[in-house]
Amino acid sequence: MPLVRINVQKCVQDSQEYGSTDEHMVSRVFYSIDVDGASKGNYYSDIKQVVGSAYSSGNMEVSRPHEYRGPYDHNVFSDEVAGYFCKLVSSSGAMISLGGATNVRMRNNTFVVPYHFQFEAGGAVASW
Repeated sequence: MPLVRINVQKCVQDSQEYGSTDEHMVSRVFYSIDVDGASKGNYYSDIKQVVGSAYSSGNMEVSRPHEYRGPYDHNVFSDEVAGYFCKLVSSSGAMISLGGATNVRMRNNTFVVPYHFQFEAGGAVASW
């Protein structure tokens, strides 16, 4: 099985409201993909929280890598990307800590925090 390595470069937080009844988040994560050690290029994925749901990695939707058509495992990928974002912005976040906060609105923040993960992908084509 192909070994896929994701090299996250940054995250752009387009909009986030925390601690209200309209709680939501929309962001974009930028990264490169290597398959079996060969670079496949630079890509991005959109991540969003379902409006009104509790803020956690379990309530985030992560899109597939934009225009990537190689080996892939969406479950592993989306769990890692959602976890990466939650480490940046959460009640104990490394970049923005929201502990005890209510009605917080954030827009247009860029976090340049490298993160790497890898997984084995079943099959030679993308599986969504």
